[in-house]
Amino acid sequence: MGRAEDVARKIKIELEQRGLHKEPVGVDVIELPVLFAVAEEGLTVVDGQQIMSNARLIKTQDEISLLNHSAMMVDAAYDELYRAMKPGMSENQAVGLASKVLYDLGSEYVEAINAISGERCNPHPHVFFRSRAAAGRSCLLRHSAFLHGLPDCYYRTFSIGYASPGLVDAYKRCRDYLDASIALIRPGRTTAEVASVWPKATEFGFPDEESCFGLQYGHGIGLAIWEKPVISRLVSLEHSYELKPGMVFALETFWPSKDGWSAARIEEEIVVTETGHEVITRFPAEELLVAGQRYYTVGGPLAHRARA
Repeated sequence: MGRAEDVARKIKIELEQRGLHKEPVGVDVIELPVLFAVAEEGLTVVDGQQIMSNARLIKTQDEISLLNHSAMMVDAAYDELYRAMKPGMSENQAVGLASKVLYDLGSEYVEAINAISGERCNPHPHVFFRSRAAAGRSCLLRHSAFLHGLPDCYYRTFSIGYASPGLVDAYKRCRDYLDASIALIRPGRTTAEVASVWPKATEFGFPDEESCFGLQYGHGIGLAIWEKPVISRLVSLEHSYELKPGMVFALETFWPSKDGWSAARIEEEIVVTETGHEVITRFPAEELLVAGQRYYTVGGPLAHRARA
């Protein structure tokens, strides 16, 4: 309705006043109608996204403090979820509870909470549904709260009531791969080195790295959830970045259970320090947590781990 053309005209006027209208115009994000209108005004648009992405690689101390605080809010959301989860709780209810906690704690925006349970865990989508948690089933949860414009990205896996041997094994494999990658995080190492300790796609049921992109994965966090550096066997082995102090990113791993439908997924956020790294996601994930365990027999509490 003429708005794109009006925006383009205003841009050209601003550039003409500064004698820059014949210079290339770097653009980070643009809508197609505006792009076409700018071209019609005779301006040359070039890719400014990489410049902005590279400028955001190293975080300021204020940004790191805000990211730390944002992660703390999700720590609290997971604590509330762990206390509330039980057989019959729906994915929608889990998302609603987490959203309330995050907004109550000061998040100005809650984005893309994932709640995946039961047979939806392997392979898992990135949406929630009306599915309900069942005893012995895995639940994968991911939260993203924004504090002063900076988000977090933070996965945890729970089992409801008790844990099957297959899920316990999957969780251990998932944790081992994550710990191996975290151990490499320090200045001077590269994203290729980090990605190389993760399993190949064919080792966990996928035909190639593109098919499982995002499962064994690392990504920068800053003004957006996915920023540079990206860490993946798909891209990092050939296009590597050196790790530097001030980088903040998330590392997330996945491993399917032998039962064919449950799975484990864990994610930690890491700050690269001058001498190594700091993990700022602090809700416990060293071992698989069992939620909704309230059963007692004549012999005492019911075991959390099911027999094979």
